[in-house]
Amino acid sequence: MIIHENGKPLFGPGGNSEEFYKAGKKSTKDAPAWVMATGLDAYEYEAGNGIAASEETLRSIGAAAKVAGVHMSFHTPYFISLSGVEIEKRLKSIVYIRDSLWAADLLGAKTIVVHTGSAAKITREEAMRLAADTLLRLMDSIGGTEIAIGLETMGKKNQLGTLEEVITLCKLDPHFVPVVDFGHLNARECGGVFNTADDYTRVFDAIGSTLGDAVARNLHCHFSKIEWTAAGEKKHLTFADEVYGPDFEPLATAIARDRLTPCIISESAGTQSEDARAMKNAWLQAAGL
Repeated sequence: MIIHENGKPLFGPGGNSEEFYKAGKKSTKDAPAWVMATGLDAYEYEAGNGIAASEETLRSIGAAAKVAGVHMSFHTPYFISLSGVEIEKRLKSIVYIRDSLWAADLLGAKTIVVHTGSAAKITREEAMRLAADTLLRLMDSIGGTEIAIGLETMGKKNQLGTLEEVITLCKLDPHFVPVVDFGHLNARECGGVFNTADDYTRVFDAIGSTLGDAVARNLHCHFSKIEWTAAGEKKHLTFADEVYGPDFEPLATAIARDRLTPCIISESAGTQSEDARAMKNAWLQAAGL
């Protein structure tokens, strides 16, 4: 279980923001030092389109993160399919996850983030069965790892990834942990999910009651405001949005009140660094620091 050494929540961007490039930075090798210098504590390396960087590059980013004291995580490729009906695709997904663990190790990442799969053409029960089979095959393949394998809550209704589904899959093996994307959970229910601190606390309580208090208190999370339609998630927005939500301030209150220590990655559209700082400042204010 990942327990943050400073005993405080961590905040950072998912990938490089527009602000990063406007500051004259061109390479992700510069990201950890820049993140630290701008007051943030975490960085999620984005490999949604596949792992393109060389071993040397990944190792150098990891070294820079260690020097800067930045908490690293890794987002695996989007084309991973835990619930694919074709066994070949699911076996290939195991290879992609193993490759992601290799890359994460070079980066010094503590958690990898994996999408939980689709239920568009099959029943949710069948999709869950296939996803569970893939995950158990993965553990048979790798044996063990010190890197947490995070299963993400998803934003589209035809995807696996309700909170309950993610918790169920995480019960398969202690290496699996929930990655709670609050924007996704809000979007798949067409909004109105998180209005108060207690609304957010219910997520932590549900995880704690089934997977343990340590898992709940040290969650890896994503946060952004997300536009939705009747089908769920449409696109990520920025904190400037006043229509779709969810709002972060009640979550800041819940984190401060219950002394939780999550790592929260901003996935805002282009403003992820600024919005990560806004989240950190909201928590500092809620905590009276």
